[in-house]
Amino acid sequence: MKSFLTLLEGSVKEAFEKAGYDAELGSVSKSNRPDLCEFQCNGAMRGAKLYHKAPLMIAEDVCAVLAADARFEFAEAVKPGFINLKVSPEFLTDYVNDMMKDTRFGLEPDPEKKKIMIDYGGPNVAKPLHVGHLRSAVIGESIKRILRYMGNDVLGDIHMGDWGLQMGLIICELKERKPELPYFDESFEGEYPKEAPFTISELEEIYPTASGKANPKQGKDESDEEFAPRKAEGDAYKAKAMECTKRLQDGQRGYRALWDHIMAVSVADMKKNYENLDVDFEYWNGESTVHDRIPAMVKRLKDEGYAHLSEGALVIDVAEESDTKQMPPCMVLKSDGASLYNTTDLATLEMRREQDQPDQVIYVVDKRQSLYFEQIFRAAKKSRIVDDDTDLFFLGFGTVNGKDGKPYKTREGGVMRLSDLIGQIRETMLKKILDNKNAGGSNGEDVGSEAEGMAMAEAEKIANIVALSAIKYGDLSNQAAKDYIFDIDRFTSFEGDTGPYILYTIVRIRSILAKYEKSGKEVAQEMTIASMNSAEEKELALVLSRFGAVAVGAYEELAPHKICAYVYELANACNRFYHSTRILGETDETKQKGYIHLLRLTERVFTTAIDLLGFSAPEKM
Repeated sequence: MKSFLTLLEGSVKEAFEKAGYDAELGSVSKSNRPDLCEFQCNGAMRGAKLYHKAPLMIAEDVCAVLAADARFEFAEAVKPGFINLKVSPEFLTDYVNDMMKDTRFGLEPDPEKKKIMIDYGGPNVAKPLHVGHLRSAVIGESIKRILRYMGNDVLGDIHMGDWGLQMGLIICELKERKPELPYFDESFEGEYPKEAPFTISELEEIYPTASGKANPKQGKDESDEEFAPRKAEGDAYKAKAMECTKRLQDGQRGYRALWDHIMAVSVADMKKNYENLDVDFEYWNGESTVHDRIPAMVKRLKDEGYAHLSEGALVIDVAEESDTKQMPPCMVLKSDGASLYNTTDLATLEMRREQDQPDQVIYVVDKRQSLYFEQIFRAAKKSRIVDDDTDLFFLGFGTVNGKDGKPYKTREGGVMRLSDLIGQIRETMLKKILDNKNAGGSNGEDVGSEAEGMAMAEAEKIANIVALSAIKYGDLSNQAAKDYIFDIDRFTSFEGDTGPYILYTIVRIRSILAKYEKSGKEVAQEMTIASMNSAEEKELALVLSRFGAVAVGAYEELAPHKICAYVYELANACNRFYHSTRILGETDETKQKGYIHLLRLTERVFTTAIDLLGFSAPEKM
């Protein structure tokens, strides 16, 4: 089943050809003047230069052919050469009826099925997830679902920071606080304790404390001479932490056992946070996963001439003649022989090529890292770490800001923890749902009346579902590369372009369908729309017909915001139809079945679309 737009475009292209013009001029798009028409074609404007003919004359020739096409109610040529199109209700009715018969609404999967890996540029272990980790998780999850929906084999890798200096800092601080622990006794040969010598709360306090000691900040009123002793202490502490890092990476038994504890405690907490966001990963790999393969990779890069020494460091030159700005080399090893993020990222790509053989690797990371990843991609291609036909794609996202336009923080000015942000949204949604419950809702076909009598446990469950929609829709409705303001009041509103508004519309539909069935009537699979009875009904059907084209666009551009824009348009069209139409009170049974059929399809499309965004709808609100 071809998309609705493809069918319309096929008719217009054929009309151009029959009129004696290039068929490719018949491109069709949704009208930007819905008060005049539903679709438009601007091909006659482009054809004017090709055929040395007034665009209006070309448009009139094409419209003369389209006059006999049953797919259009009218095709009108208007100055200076636009073709305004309005779809025939009969053609639209048939298409929407066909959509209902197809589990994918007529959308065909991509015939070129690919194996795709998504790298979430994950958080550092032993540090709490904060609001800055939100976008990678939410955007990555939606991209993964969209790619899978189009038939691809997709794997997600959190790619944690679990092997660098932060580990040495934690071990160093633990050693200062609890030197009696057996992990620091090099003569200890027994079994280490199974329980970690710290809780997640203690672990999350240890790292910033250690980091502060290693990198003391000079006070505003502090002279260089006054600061010097503290800086010397910090340098000495950092040197000890670097030594701990080296001993960990060299395999020191006690340090490895501590590292196992750090990973177990930290990852368990991390998984809870991601569960709350309904985000999962096929791989929980980190930098440590590839540590043992780095020496062999470095040796190959040296032996085959891809890497060379520069000022003591091992680098790969990645500059190209076409560069318009300076492109620094990609450093593989520092002058002291230590590896870097670059090293582990290259080794990770090597591992993925050997183990998963992906056709594409997508990195969902902060857009400020674009230069870094350009270096990595070029180095990986140049040194044959990945195959020439492997697509390495950087999907950079903007920052989450507060109302002041600066990165989102707590009222105290600290970095907002992700768990606290989720908690705030849940509390806000629960209060709104309970307020609706206490108000007793409204009557008639609306859904508010179902809130009355709702138990607290059920209200909390619903609040969790709606809160997730507020968070994810609030993020995904913005283009990924743009910064955006996280406004709790706006994102949790039941009005406007928000997740709760979308869910409220879905729940409204489900309420009507449930009441229809409760009246003794069956919502049968073979129900059809007999005809379009109003402008609002046709508008809703037209929006539904565009689902396939929107899904393909979001897939090709890796753009979840396109699906957000679509579901908002669908919600508006659905609510206009609802307010202008007697549905449950309709006495004409044929008409009523058509309305129910249309709402059933709308609910199914909604459910599919929001699943691609990473959230779901409750049965009532």
